[in-house]
Amino acid sequence: MTSPVLPSESEAAVLEAVATGIPSALSDLGHLVRIPGMAWPAFDQTQLERSAEAVAALASGTGVFDEVRVLRAAIPGTDELGQPAVLATRAARNGKPTILLYAHHDVQPPGEDALWETPPFEPTVRDGRLYGRGAADDKAGIMSHIASVRAVSEALGDDLDLGIAMFIEGEEEYGSRSFAQFLSDNKDALRADAIVVADSGNWDSITPGLTVSLRGNARFTMRVRTLDHASHSGMFGGAVPDAMMATVTLLSTLWNADGSVAVEGMTERDASTPEYTEATLRDEAGLLPGTTPIGDGTILSRIWNKPSVTVIGIDATSVAAASNTLLPEVTVVVSARVAPGQSGQEAYDALEGHLRAHAPFGAELTFSDVDLGDGFLVDTSGWAVSLTRDAMRDGYGVPSVDLGVGGSIPFIADLVREFPAAQILVTGVEDPHSRAHSPNESLHLDTFRHAVATEALLLARMNAVEL
Repeated sequence: MTSPVLPSESEAAVLEAVATGIPSALSDLGHLVRIPGMAWPAFDQTQLERSAEAVAALASGTGVFDEVRVLRAAIPGTDELGQPAVLATRAARNGKPTILLYAHHDVQPPGEDALWETPPFEPTVRDGRLYGRGAADDKAGIMSHIASVRAVSEALGDDLDLGIAMFIEGEEEYGSRSFAQFLSDNKDALRADAIVVADSGNWDSITPGLTVSLRGNARFTMRVRTLDHASHSGMFGGAVPDAMMATVTLLSTLWNADGSVAVEGMTERDASTPEYTEATLRDEAGLLPGTTPIGDGTILSRIWNKPSVTVIGIDATSVAAASNTLLPEVTVVVSARVAPGQSGQEAYDALEGHLRAHAPFGAELTFSDVDLGDGFLVDTSGWAVSLTRDAMRDGYGVPSVDLGVGGSIPFIADLVREFPAAQILVTGVEDPHSRAHSPNESLHLDTFRHAVATEALLLARMNAVEL
């Protein structure tokens, strides 16, 4: 591979095309945000189909791709098809590399509308941010791809020889159930020298981040039973353990007194982290004044390199329906984040073993709906990583920061398995105040502009690479 040499006038033309194209890109982003495409069966699936068709139309409208299709893949082990995905492809010319651009068009459910300052599917601009469900996660990722492809095509014209594949998934928020099968079905069309996964974040709204580590995940449902049937709490309370008592007692064993994970067999990664203060954590996470952080070690090591365990759901008698009754069973959903370097299966085995060993009063435990994903560590020595860091520096005007991310993108393990030679570049348009998955999700508009400039420069410079 020879180092790319892109004339300064070409780079200037690319950046000019980015600047002039931002208004159209934001308008298109607004149209996408208005489509409530959620992959959960409880929601209107025609909206997800509408979302896929809208993305396909945007890809076709660039005039760059040889073929644009809306496709579905089978969900392994079932008779079902996954949600609609968009696959756009353009063959490389004259010995140039190929880059695969990934994002997803499905979104999280909005939650309670009352918690939104403006309607979740009505894009609204205020204070330099675009608010709406999916405005950041991940429809802005889609539009960063579309806008950068438009800009490079406009600036380079017939000199654009880079191979480009674009894969916009339709079920990332629902577990990417057909992702691996989709890769297998379309392996030749997706094969690339570098893969940009535009579904992560940045250090802050003005400083770009290249994600070099991700935690894995282990999510499961646990049912706790102590009784064959509900009983009167006055008649039997004090002698009979109810399921809620057993559940609370059991769950408390998952953490040490400082809130760090107390499960033997869940590991941590030993790696340095940048300086990050408690004041910054309080600002970005919304900690109440009297609430203290949990865990030990540096704050970022707790988020990037150590495991965490969170109870994200519970089924029990509601407050409104409460009665003086000993509950026979309680069901909880536990979501663990797994340190990079440990497999999701290994972490889950440690968790299940811990819970069974600590079940109080002989409570009966049943585990189901296990969902596992492995973490990811980037090999930062590749040429595409160097190109990306340089493009970030020039697109944002400041040097990039290598980030660990506490969240998980389990399907990256599928990409690594199918395309072991590809360099994987995890980028994104979110900043710490984007509130992805939460009410009042938003996109910082200047971050979006810089992200598009970065990706356009990366594409243009890859177009100058000789393999």
